[in-house]
Amino acid sequence: MSKVSKDIWNKEKDGNNREKRSFLRYFIISTALCLVFLFIKKDSVVRLIGAGFTIQKQNSEMRWYKKQISDLDHQIRVLSNDRDTLETLAREQYLFAEPGDDVYLTK
Repeated sequence: MSKVSKDIWNKEKDGNNREKRSFLRYFIISTALCLVFLFIKKDSVVRLIGAGFTIQKQNSEMRWYKKQISDLDHQIRVLSNDRDTLETLAREQYLFAEPGDDVYLTK
């Protein structure tokens, strides 16, 4: 440590600069504590912000999955009640055909 930094902590040398030196001591201590709370501790601010972004991402994924579930439920209801829709789905997606039908594949 240099002589200047040692003199900051020696209260006997404060003299007329008592307020300045005590402010400097408080500033150094508070800055060190802020750095500890921001970056070093387990529950640091940086980790809390990262957790907030993770929660936001997971909530958007949950909304997407709920929409997919409701779309699939609707499709199940339509396919289980309407035979024509089921036949159309089978012909288009799974290339089913009745005997004697001509099937043309385009891609």
